[in-house]
Amino acid sequence: MTLDDLPGHALGTDYLEHEVFARLKEYASFYDFLSFHISSWTTTGTTAILNMDTHVFSSMYGTLESIHDILFKGRISDAYTLLRKFYDVTIINVYSNLYLEENFDLDNFIVAQINDWLNGSKQIPEYRVMSQYIKKSSRVQGITEILAKDDTHKNIRDRCNNYTHYNFYRNLLVNDNAVYLKNRVWALEIFIKDLDAIFIQHFAYLFYFKEHYMMATDYIDYLEVGMTPEKNAQYFVANFVQEIFNKIIKAQRPDLAAEIKSKISMQLE
Repeated sequence: MTLDDLPGHALGTDYLEHEVFARLKEYASFYDFLSFHISSWTTTGTTAILNMDTHVFSSMYGTLESIHDILFKGRISDAYTLLRKFYDVTIINVYSNLYLEENFDLDNFIVAQINDWLNGSKQIPEYRVMSQYIKKSSRVQGITEILAKDDTHKNIRDRCNNYTHYNFYRNLLVNDNAVYLKNRVWALEIFIKDLDAIFIQHFAYLFYFKEHYMMATDYIDYLEVGMTPEKNAQYFVANFVQEIFNKIIKAQRPDLAAEIKSKISMQLE
């Protein structure tokens, strides 16, 4: 998409060249890589043949791509509606995996709640139920305690709802790209902070208790060609995971980065 595709807009160069667009592409690429990367891992507790997160992550990739395109057209309220959807799917992803891990055993080989959701016979619980379940889980307590130190994510949910439901006139106004607004770029500054916070929360929760998802392919690659794996190869971290960890998690939330590293066995630098 180029500026020629936006006749009559009043967005301005500062808007159209804002770093949020590069960030959206970066996060979309991350989930695209992750979707393929984890496809061979079996989702225990379900009847799924393919890892259930493969399609979850590819869907997240698509949502981020849609946010990019809509935001580039200046439809900020519409983009926030999709951001709320992105927020929801990150919670669904953490909840479903956490629920499986905490309820799967030899006497409960198929975890009905998640398996029924996968096969379309039952809805996933509402957001508040999933969110409270995550917050009460001892498996991710270290992350939850850090995130609970401020109201960042509550404020993001409120902001997403305000834009989605047009609770204020200004929420509607920023969806009209033909209207010149001095605060339009300022809205992008808020948007990228919200986007980062949602991504960071998802990364922290997910890899805190599913660290094998960040595993590099070295160990398996060695085995597939009949060679003895390099020492500790099973703990090597995939490059794309390490790169996003360095650039986003460590840079913006060193407290969460330190907590993740203290919990896992993977060689996350």
